[in-house]
Amino acid sequence: MPTGASVVLPAVTVTSPRALEAEPTDAASEQRISGETLNTRPIERPGEMLEAVPGLIVTQHSGEGKANQYFLRGMNLDHGTDLAIWLDGMPINMRTHGHGQGYADVNFLIPELVESMLIRKGPYWASEGDFASAGSLHMAYANRLETNLVSLTGGSFGYWRGLAAGSMNVGAGTLTAAGEIVRYDGAWQVPDATRKYNGFLRYSEGTADNGLAVTALAYTNSWHSTDQVPLRAVLDGSLDRFGAVDQTDGGDAQRYSLSARWSRSDEKSSSKVEGYFIYQTLNLYNNFTYFLDNPTGGDQFQQTDKRKILGLNASHTLFHSFLGLETATTFGTQIRYDDIAVGLFNTTQRVPTATVRSDQVSETSVGLYAESKIKWTDWVRSTIGVRGDLYWASVASDTMANSGQTNAFLASPKAGLVFGPFAQTELYLNAGLGFHSNDVRGATITVDPTDGMTLQQRVPLLVRSRGAEVGVRTQFLKGLDSTFALFLLEFDSELLFVGDAGTTEATRPSRRVGFEWTNRYRPFSWASLDFDLAYTQARFTDYDPLGSFIPGSPAMIASAGIVLGEPTGWFGALRWRYFGSRPLVEDGSVNSNPTSIFNARLGYVFDNGLKLQVDGFNIFNTQASQIDYYYQSQLRTEAAPVNDIHFHPVEPLAFRFTVAKAF
Repeated sequence: MPTGASVVLPAVTVTSPRALEAEPTDAASEQRISGETLNTRPIERPGEMLEAVPGLIVTQHSGEGKANQYFLRGMNLDHGTDLAIWLDGMPINMRTHGHGQGYADVNFLIPELVESMLIRKGPYWASEGDFASAGSLHMAYANRLETNLVSLTGGSFGYWRGLAAGSMNVGAGTLTAAGEIVRYDGAWQVPDATRKYNGFLRYSEGTADNGLAVTALAYTNSWHSTDQVPLRAVLDGSLDRFGAVDQTDGGDAQRYSLSARWSRSDEKSSSKVEGYFIYQTLNLYNNFTYFLDNPTGGDQFQQTDKRKILGLNASHTLFHSFLGLETATTFGTQIRYDDIAVGLFNTTQRVPTATVRSDQVSETSVGLYAESKIKWTDWVRSTIGVRGDLYWASVASDTMANSGQTNAFLASPKAGLVFGPFAQTELYLNAGLGFHSNDVRGATITVDPTDGMTLQQRVPLLVRSRGAEVGVRTQFLKGLDSTFALFLLEFDSELLFVGDAGTTEATRPSRRVGFEWTNRYRPFSWASLDFDLAYTQARFTDYDPLGSFIPGSPAMIASAGIVLGEPTGWFGALRWRYFGSRPLVEDGSVNSNPTSIFNARLGYVFDNGLKLQVDGFNIFNTQASQIDYYYQSQLRTEAAPVNDIHFHPVEPLAFRFTVAKAF
């Protein structure tokens, strides 16, 4: 099914995943997953849909409106530092963000509208730039829905969701619209009180390859949040595992966008132009250390981010002959401008008490790339490419010494070879240079904004990464698609602007070596099975007496699932998710426990389009952590700071019941 074609809403079509039309891949870890497959997964929140990516863990350590935390290829990606996420040509990662560099909030996604997701891992593609060193995900919403839909879901802990979506012919094109409302309190002693409103409107003509589309999105959300809690307080009984030390944490977010796409393709060339405008805000209240810095009023702080983004993506591919060989050469550009108002404030119960720093940031980037794919023989093809990225930015800070301008340029070559197919098996070799941008404020800082005097070291605006991969993909058995990839990923340094403190921290050079084994098997039209296993050794590569372990880096991630069902009648799914142990300090003396969770789905589709469905989450009611940290904090009753594990628990057993009607 080509991207941009009409689709039956997966909320009603519940067959086991069918393969998309076969398309050549350039790396073992590259694949495209259909929206139908994505929507067979029982998920508690939109971000968990992305766990269809082999080796990816998506967690949440705060309220339902905050961006998820991502883990991939042995990296704690925080909220998206090295995982580039796109929707219909619009970037979701936010640079120089108030809460964290690369902040990627996908809470505005409507899973039923997602038609496909293209997965790429490693810095091997010339078209992939900032934040794409560990991987990139390109999602596309459907242009047309073959059936209209009304759906209502209710469940445990005050969960309610309403969705309406449909398409109609308008003139020479199609108008598609969807609206979503979500209410959720959660299992927390202080209810999340999530209030989410979401809208989608698109006019399209033609197809994704020859056509146009104009899309408007609107999203707003507000919530309370129960952040991570200290293990010592749970163990001594002074705090429930679903309790909160600071009961006023929470936030609100907005995202509005207008985008357009134009494309033309024929046997000689292919062109695409995408433009977008995004207005996005975040207002966040957190207290991670409780009464460590302020024994009287507490350590709560407010992070604000308000930005306007303008962007353009354009590419042109020529299908031609080079030395008599079949060749496709692509030239492209990606331009982005961010106008950002960002701030950090001390607060007590959401009342501001002091300004840590307030900045107005202007950040512009231009990326140019070229890539050529050559088919040398029936069993050898190559890809070679290069991209150049130029960044320039300015900071107007309330601390004049931290104001300034900065710029940087990096050139990143890429290359790949594919051998085969031999007995329905292909071998892949890939290598490339990549990068991620750092927070602009870290590139212009000179003094600590908390005192205006302590000197701070500036960090580079762009940070180099290097990656390589060798892999194999086979379909020798009917219905089976299996891949195995060995990878290497290095960073000159893992640099981070610490939004919680308003200062920068330049960490050490690092290397990750690992493998991923991915399997999809469909023995019958009504059954599909999958199993993924990823293992990574992550280490700092310099010497430091603190140790060489990288805190928060998971060694092992695994998942498995089975999906059963035909277009009508009974259907079901069972999924297992394993999040391995992580070192929490550099010397490896403190580690998190692994987390193993099962989710399930059972339902029935009637011939008239009525669907009844029940989803079960954490069906064995496992007591485990969504995420763990190790740092110093102090409770009101404590006379001195304590180093401790702080964790956010997995929600207990929960059920959600859905009634949906297609018409």
